[in-house]
Amino acid sequence: MEEKLPLQRLSRLTWLQAIIIGFIFYLVASNSEKPDPHTVVYTVLTMSGVLLVGYSDIVLMIIIAKKNPTSSKRFSLLRLLLTYPVSILIYLLLRPCFSYISGKAWSFWDSGSFFAFVGSGIVINSLITVLHNSVLLYQRKLYNELELSKLKAANAEAMNLVLKQQIQPHFLFNALNTLKALYHKDHSIADTYIVHMADFLRASISHHTANVSILEDEIKLLRDYLAMQQIRFGVALDCTINLTDEVLKSYFLPSFSLQPLLENAIKHNNFTPEDPLHFSIYQLNDRLVISNNIQKKKIRVESTNSGLANLAERYRLCSGDDIIIAEDQNSFSVSIKLLSYEHSNY
Repeated sequence: MEEKLPLQRLSRLTWLQAIIIGFIFYLVASNSEKPDPHTVVYTVLTMSGVLLVGYSDIVLMIIIAKKNPTSSKRFSLLRLLLTYPVSILIYLLLRPCFSYISGKAWSFWDSGSFFAFVGSGIVINSLITVLHNSVLLYQRKLYNELELSKLKAANAEAMNLVLKQQIQPHFLFNALNTLKALYHKDHSIADTYIVHMADFLRASISHHTANVSILEDEIKLLRDYLAMQQIRFGVALDCTINLTDEVLKSYFLPSFSLQPLLENAIKHNNFTPEDPLHFSIYQLNDRLVISNNIQKKKIRVESTNSGLANLAERYRLCSGDDIIIAEDQNSFSVSIKLLSYEHSNY
């Protein structure tokens, strides 16, 4: 994106400078021991000089910026080399006007008057240059912040896609291993498993590029995955989802948030029909709580810790917020703040 000059801000600042300097000049001139009857005219000429110098600086910046970036040293150097001679010329051209109004004869070679107007041009141009630079610096700061935010957004989107891509192969590897084992036991159950797996993968592909998904779709993904796991474990795996239709249709989560949590619970716990794994999802204020009872396996399970780490990182990228993980002797829970709008800049 091309950095543009803040012409409107520069113009407003030029007028503000002219008004302030003219006001100060009028106060000083009108409160002298012998007020000049032409004080108002002198004030107008003074303001005109400031405006001419200010707008000449703006015009020169526009011309120089056509071939030089405003942040370059060449731009700053050319601006200084051109604006000071122009401002001095403007004040020397105003010199006869002041003499004419005062009714005094003047000579171009009058050194006192000459250096006074040259000095005025230098002082006014220096003041305008400093103030205009403050506007340019502010504009550059806004421009850099905008560029940085775009880079962060692009980086977040890329990271989000990579993190989701890490989840899908992991799920597919486990699902195919399970399917292989089922076909050795019961073909009809294996066929039912394939149907649920196909539904899950179809939904996964359709939401592949989405950073966030409506909660209803996330629950549907979870139910397909749950059905696959209940084919394996039967009544040993129990899942309770206590959410209203309004909540399901009103809130959003990072895509593929819930399935890895159920997968982790299955992976790290022992459970049987007599001692089932209870997995529950419910709303608590503005957060979604996903919890399960703890029945840890005695044999340590090899884990890449990708599930929770991916969810935490993707949620941070989507919302800027953190997930809350709580664990005690009996239960493990993950709390996620529900996102209220799909395209908000959280």
